[in-house]
Amino acid sequence: MDVQLLLALALGIAAIVFLVLRTRLDAFLALIVAALVTGLVAGQDVIDILASLTDGFGSTMASIGLVIGLGVAVGKILEVSGAADALARAFLRAFGKGKEPWAMGTVGALVSIPVFCDSGFVIMNPLARSIARVKKGAYVTLCLALGCGMTLTHHMVPPTPGPLAVTGILGADLGAVILTGLIFTVILLPVVVAYAKWMGPKLEPHLNEKVAVDVYGENHDVAKAVAGGDDAQSKLDTIVTYRPEDYFGEIPEGRKRPGVNAFIGSLPLFIPLLLIVLNTVTAAIDQAGTGQLDADEYEPSAWVQPFIFLGDPVIALVIGVVLAVYVLLPRWTPRTRVHSWLAEAASSAGLILLITGAGGGFGQVLRDSGVGDALAQAIAATALPAFLVPFFIASLVRIAQGSGTVAMITAASVTAPLVGALGLSPLIATMACVCGSMVFSYFNDSYFWVVTKFTGLDGVHALKGWSGITTAVWLGSLPLLFLANLVIG
Repeated sequence: MDVQLLLALALGIAAIVFLVLRTRLDAFLALIVAALVTGLVAGQDVIDILASLTDGFGSTMASIGLVIGLGVAVGKILEVSGAADALARAFLRAFGKGKEPWAMGTVGALVSIPVFCDSGFVIMNPLARSIARVKKGAYVTLCLALGCGMTLTHHMVPPTPGPLAVTGILGADLGAVILTGLIFTVILLPVVVAYAKWMGPKLEPHLNEKVAVDVYGENHDVAKAVAGGDDAQSKLDTIVTYRPEDYFGEIPEGRKRPGVNAFIGSLPLFIPLLLIVLNTVTAAIDQAGTGQLDADEYEPSAWVQPFIFLGDPVIALVIGVVLAVYVLLPRWTPRTRVHSWLAEAASSAGLILLITGAGGGFGQVLRDSGVGDALAQAIAATALPAFLVPFFIASLVRIAQGSGTVAMITAASVTAPLVGALGLSPLIATMACVCGSMVFSYFNDSYFWVVTKFTGLDGVHALKGWSGITTAVWLGSLPLLFLANLVIG
């Protein structure tokens, strides 16, 4: 075991944590500095460090940069067109009487695939407030279910930028990651709902007074709120949360008011995901049928090539953006306004792209300096299952600096050189990174503040509600990882 190389890794990760927590530098610059520190301590030539850093940044951007940009564009149009609101209402109706927490958790999971969970929670929170106002209770339960439903897919299902970046860094199959992430989400959603229904009533009496008045009005019945309130289903159609005027301005006279139904609203989201998954499935069938089981040497048959083209993430999401713009938006929508929305989406993706690229550069430095091989040898000498390494690295980085995206990208960057050496499946490594990054969201996580402030929880009550529910799904993911590793690894 080369102590110098392992020290280089430890100092690199420490540099990320220190710079993000104790300086004015953000995660993008922290990852670059960490790459430089790691390379220098490992004894790599300074020119080689720079070459590794730029090569890793470029190759990572080449694989997933376009996909991240297109994914956030779809999400923005879902927001402004009212499609996200329509999908939420459809799920509320589908789940029926008394199942609002299940509906809100499912809505959160669906909306957060294309929309950043911070903005997604803000978009959907008025619906939770309206339902709680009609029910006269269960507001905390609804918010916890909504927020943590978003956490599941935000962390585990591409084209959300974090898991998409990890998929690219580790070289996992995107379709397989989407399928696995969706399966994990479906299995973990009952954990979300169970925790929300258990903890929500306990926290209702501790709502911030202003939020309580905003939601329930003056002199609301706390006991009734704790008990869950009334049935809201019969009054669902009276609840108004999406206002087209907030996005389109004054509606021109004689023009149809913007708004879509849930089926139409789901198309820009469902069709790209379907195309990507079909690409994976048809390629697997073709490989099995032709006996070309080595993915590196696989030559697709003619019938598979259209699926490969259409199921390429870039092509699939281009189709999604075109559908969103031309199906969801009214024909009279000014071209300049659509351009401004797409520009806003690109702006919101900018920092994520830089962090993702820097993570790829950090990973390349780890490979080229030999740190990855040294870590692989050290792990191979222990009894620790290999897939737990990225899981716990992501967990530690998440607790240290707050961002789940940074945590999973850091874990993927460290893990990438180990995948081949340890015989670790790229898919399992990817899921370990994204699951580990869900742990204990608290004060250093921006999403913690979004959820708790909108929900009206402060201090220890915020920790019991939000930090508790994110840790519950983190724990719930561990047996899933063990099982997936047995089946796939």
